Amino acid sequence: MKYKLTAVLLIIAIVSCSFSRFFIYAGFQLNKNYIATKLCENRNKPWLHCNGKCYLMKKIKQAEEKQNATERESQKNLVQESYCQSILEVRFYTQLLQVIAIPNNRIELPQGYNAIFRPPQLG
Repeated sequence: MKYKLTAVLLIIAIVSCSFSRFFIYAGFQLNKNYIATKLCENRNKPWLHCNGKCYLMKKIKQAEEKQNATERESQKNLVQESYCQSILEVRFYTQLLQVIAIPNNRIELPQGYNAIFRPPQLG
């Protein structure tokens, strides 16, 4: 039961982040009269016919800036995390390096075949 509730709450949180512009617009439509009379910057200038649209644009701009800031922060965290992981993963085990013997298995041609293996002659 608690897992289902947690899953539903997480889904709601993810959806609310994705549709923040929709929620701002819905809130504006529901409170249009209050915003036009109390919160609008141009409420003293009725000839502009703003009716609270300036407030709506300001809220949408704030939401976009917040989303961009969180995206930049998450990208910065990813870069830092990958950088730290790449530093932490490099480990030198000196005991293992000393134990491993590298065999010398070079293939050498016999000395009598020098006349066969030579660059081609032109002319």
